[in-house]
Amino acid sequence: MSNQTSTSSSAGQTGFQLPRWAGSFGFQIVAALIVGLGLGLLAKYTGSTKASPNGLGATLQTIGSSYVSLLQTAVVPLIFTAVVSSISNLREVSNAARLAWNTLLWFAITALVSVLVGIGLGVLLQPGANTGISGDGEEYAGKSGDWWAFLTGLFPKNFLGLGANTTVAESGAVATAVSFSVLQILVIAIAVGVAALKVGKQAEPFLALNTSALAVIQKVLWWIIRIAPLGTVGLIGNAVTVYGWDTIGSLGKFTVAIYIGLALVIFGVYPALVRSHGLSVKQYFSGVWPAVQLAFVSRSSIGTLPLTQRVTERNLGVPRAYASFAVPLGATTKMDGCAAIYPAIAAIFVAQFFGIQLDLSQYLLIALVSVLGSAATAGTTGAVVMLTLTLSTLGLPLAGVGLLLAIDPILDMGRTAVNVAGQALVPTIVAKRQGILDEALYNAPRTGDPFADDSTAAAPAAESSEAARSETARSESGPEGRELAASKA
Repeated sequence: MSNQTSTSSSAGQTGFQLPRWAGSFGFQIVAALIVGLGLGLLAKYTGSTKASPNGLGATLQTIGSSYVSLLQTAVVPLIFTAVVSSISNLREVSNAARLAWNTLLWFAITALVSVLVGIGLGVLLQPGANTGISGDGEEYAGKSGDWWAFLTGLFPKNFLGLGANTTVAESGAVATAVSFSVLQILVIAIAVGVAALKVGKQAEPFLALNTSALAVIQKVLWWIIRIAPLGTVGLIGNAVTVYGWDTIGSLGKFTVAIYIGLALVIFGVYPALVRSHGLSVKQYFSGVWPAVQLAFVSRSSIGTLPLTQRVTERNLGVPRAYASFAVPLGATTKMDGCAAIYPAIAAIFVAQFFGIQLDLSQYLLIALVSVLGSAATAGTTGAVVMLTLTLSTLGLPLAGVGLLLAIDPILDMGRTAVNVAGQALVPTIVAKRQGILDEALYNAPRTGDPFADDSTAAAPAAESSEAARSETARSESGPEGRELAASKA
C-alpha cells in the first residue's frame, strides 16, 4: 500500500514537464530571436518608425536599450577586477611568460588570417562598386580615429578612465552624461595588477578584496545574462522595426560580403585550426556555442565575458588560472570580426565607392592596422573606431563611415559572435600546444548548465571528465588497444 502511495505521489510530483532542450539557454535564445523578429515585423508594418515609434515599437526599443544599459553598467568594474585578477592568477601558472607571449602571438596570427579573408572578399566581390546609392550617408560625429588620437587615448585622465559631458537644454534643465574608455581602464588595470605582483605579500589583502569583488560582479552579471532572452526580443525586434530589410537592401552587397567573411572565419578558419591541433571540431562548437549565441544578440564582448570564460574552462578544458588571464585579455583586444574582417572589407568598400584605386602597399597597411590596432575596439566601443583608424591610415574619406552607420547594428551581431568564438579558441589552442589542456573534459558530453554555480557544476564536470578518461582506458586495455600499445613499443 505504501509502495502504491509512493508511486502515485511520485507520478503526481512529476506531472507535465518541459523537455530538457526547451529549458536550455540556447533554445531560449533561438525562440527569443523568432519572437523578436515577428514582433519587429508587426511593429514595422503597423507604422512604427525610428522617429515616431508606435506603442509596440517603443516597447521593443525600451526593452532592448534597457538590457544593453544593464550590461554596460557592469563593464567598468568587471574589466578592472577581471584584468587585475587575471594578472595575479599568472602566479599559479608555470611558464606564465611563455603562455602570455603565445597568447598574444596567436591573437596576431588569427587576426592576420581573418584580415586576409576580408581583403580577398573585398577585392573579389567589389562591394562598393555600382551600389546605386548616393554618398550622403548619416553624419558621423565621432573622432577622426587617427593613430595619434589612438596613442594619446591610452593615457587615462583619471583613475577610473571616466569622462563627463554636461549639457543645458533650452528649458534650463541640466543633464550630465558619464562616459568611459575601455582602453584606458584596461591600461589602469594592467598597471595595478603588475604593481600588485611586484609588491608581493603586502598586496595580498588587496588581491583578496579584488577577487571577492569580481565574484560579486560576476554574480550580478549572471543574473543579467540569464534574462538575455528577454533582451533578445527587444534588441532584434527594434532592429527589424528601425532598419528593416530596406536599409539592408541598399547596402546588400556589402552586408553579404561581411557575413560571408564572418562565416568563412568562424566555420572555416577556426575549425581548421582546431583540427590541425588534433581536437574535435564538434566539441569546440558545442562547447563555445552558448557564448556565441549571447554575443550575437548582446553585441558586447565584455558583456559576454563571464559566459565566455566559463565555457572556455568548463567545456573546452582550459585551466582556470590561464583562462582567467587569456579570456579577459581577449575580450578587450581579440576582435577578428570588428578589427579584422569588417575594417578590411569596409575600407575597400569606401575606396571603391569613391572611385579610389588601392595599391599593394595600402592593402598591406590594412593588414598591419588590423593586427596592431585591435585594442582600439576595446570590447564595447565597436568597430566604428577601428574603421576610422583604418581609413585615416590609408587616407580614405571618413564620410564613408557615416554611409555605413545605418546597417552597423545588423553587422555588429555577426561581428561580435566571431569575436567571442575567437576569444575562446586562442586559449584552447595555446593550452593544447603547451600541454595543459584537459582533453578529457574537452571531449566530455556537454551536459552541464553554464549558469550553474561552480560548486554545483564541479561534480558533473569532474564526472564527465572521469568518464571520458575511463572510456579511453577501457579502449586501450582491450585487444585493439593492446595491439596498438605493442606496435608503439
